[in-house]
Amino acid sequence: MSITIRPALPADVRGINALVEPMTHTGVLLGKDLVSYYEAVQEFLVATDEEGRVVGCGALHVMWEDLAEVRTLAVHDEQRGTGLGHRLLDCLLDRAVQLGLSRVFCLTFEVEFFSRHGFEVMSEVVDPELYNQLLRSPDEGIAEFLDLARVKPNTLGNTRMIKLLDRSS
Repeated sequence: MSITIRPALPADVRGINALVEPMTHTGVLLGKDLVSYYEAVQEFLVATDEEGRVVGCGALHVMWEDLAEVRTLAVHDEQRGTGLGHRLLDCLLDRAVQLGLSRVFCLTFEVEFFSRHGFEVMSEVVDPELYNQLLRSPDEGIAEFLDLARVKPNTLGNTRMIKLLDRSS
């Protein structure tokens, strides 16, 4: 079966939601309203099968001039173990390099998966000046990155990880 990875279109949003929604019940991913997916569609890549069905997705959300977050990385159960998740993450990291970013953050239960891609558990957040700037954002992902107490109920048990990108290639 041939899988294509490409930028998401508004027509893919319901497929993204159908893929992600069951994972929100197990606490693996945070639930989002459809409108949130439509608003962020330009951040998403989708993996589609030969019938055009969304079988994987992932988003790269820019947080600052040198920093982005990998969000909503998900693969359909039928595709687990095929390497599709790794392909999607590699494409998102390539996109980050193309944007000139030097750091990519994730909040995950899948520590081993992200470690295989060079992510490390975060020991510190950011310098005080950047912290104060990011603190102004209403975005929940940025609150998660900053490890703010108000997001703790949503992120309990997740690990904050970061990867420094090699932009020389």
